[in-house]
Amino acid sequence: MMISILGLGYVGAVCAACLSKRGHTVVGVDVAQTKIDIINQGRSPIVEPGLETLIQEGVRNHRITATTNVRQAVLESDLSMICVGTPSKANGDLDLTFVRTVCQQIGDALRDKATRHTVVVRSTVLPGTIRDVVIPALEHASGKKAGVDFGVAMNPEFLRESSAIADYENPPMTVIGELDDASGAPLVEIYQELDAPLIRRPIEVAEMIKYTCNVWHATKVAFANEIGNISKAVGIDGRDVMNVVCQDTELNISRYYMRPGFAFGGSCLPKDVRALTYRARQLDLPQPLLNSLMPSNALQVQLAVDRIIGFGKRKISLLGLSFKSGTDDLRESPLVELAERLIGKGYELKLYDANVQYARIHGSNRDYIESRIPHLSSLLDDSLDAVIDHGEVIVIGNGEKIFQSVVDSQEHTGKRLFDLVGFMDGVTGQDQEGVCW
Repeated sequence: MMISILGLGYVGAVCAACLSKRGHTVVGVDVAQTKIDIINQGRSPIVEPGLETLIQEGVRNHRITATTNVRQAVLESDLSMICVGTPSKANGDLDLTFVRTVCQQIGDALRDKATRHTVVVRSTVLPGTIRDVVIPALEHASGKKAGVDFGVAMNPEFLRESSAIADYENPPMTVIGELDDASGAPLVEIYQELDAPLIRRPIEVAEMIKYTCNVWHATKVAFANEIGNISKAVGIDGRDVMNVVCQDTELNISRYYMRPGFAFGGSCLPKDVRALTYRARQLDLPQPLLNSLMPSNALQVQLAVDRIIGFGKRKISLLGLSFKSGTDDLRESPLVELAERLIGKGYELKLYDANVQYARIHGSNRDYIESRIPHLSSLLDDSLDAVIDHGEVIVIGNGEKIFQSVVDSQEHTGKRLFDLVGFMDGVTGQDQEGVCW
């Protein structure tokens, strides 16, 4: 395939070299003549192990050339990859100057191109950028319609400096955000030889995936450092702690807790977060990440309250009261907190939880609930149908399997369904909505 790469910085140079290695013909474009000269001489414009060898081979085999002429590069290629920088502004937002400029230049060339062309964004951009900035700029400059006259896709890169070539050749996944099937098809052709899952999603999802991965990596570094600091202060090697923690791939390194939804609760997580952050304060150790966990959790409860209030209905059916399915543990259940706040605001609430029988609640569990919702027994009903019939809004609170049938049912016409768990298939609908979808 003939591919033009706009921007020969870190990502652009690595992509050009790796694509040429796999037999594609690549023309790189950059505004810096010095960079163009370096690549055309078979040298690397950046320090990256193995990169110069690939560029040298590509130039020698006439599969890599470089130019400052955007128009020529676009007209002579089938697909253009935008790899220009998106630096930070002073306020933290992205500076899209380079993106806008290159889209204008690509669009100008597309105006005079008879064959279909695909424009792929590899630069890291926030969700909505391609819809709101890239596509309008391309359409305005070209006089053509995205998805009709040319394709548009998002192809986030996951390249680490010093291991970029290995990362390109052995990715954990390849993500293609596509405007339509035709837009994603050329990328499927390019990456089909790679031994990795090929994931095709809407453009905005691909944009968000890139940011989520990077922020998650930053979160892991900060978390490990804060655990390490506390460990050191109490005479423990934090590396030893984290090495063992990372051996648990069922819970610690897995998708189990990585599911957007409602707040955490129960007798362990809240208590242990508070205890560890209290110990850190005793040790005079600032822990900004760990200290943010409980406020963030409380915010998720408040967001659910605000959303329910926004429905404008007074009768609420809450399905599930224990902090998760398969237990009657009400201690620090965020659903108890949710119920308490709704009752306090005068909502007519009915509760159903087959695992929670008021007469059987005892010990600390009973003490907890009597201090928070002393009239719990009057709110609980052992009939799921009766609780559902009561509510104008049905809130799915925990993951009991029977609640899946409530989500799937077509018999709740006129009722609003609010899913805190993830039973819902898809995203917000007319009468159904999720807390994070």
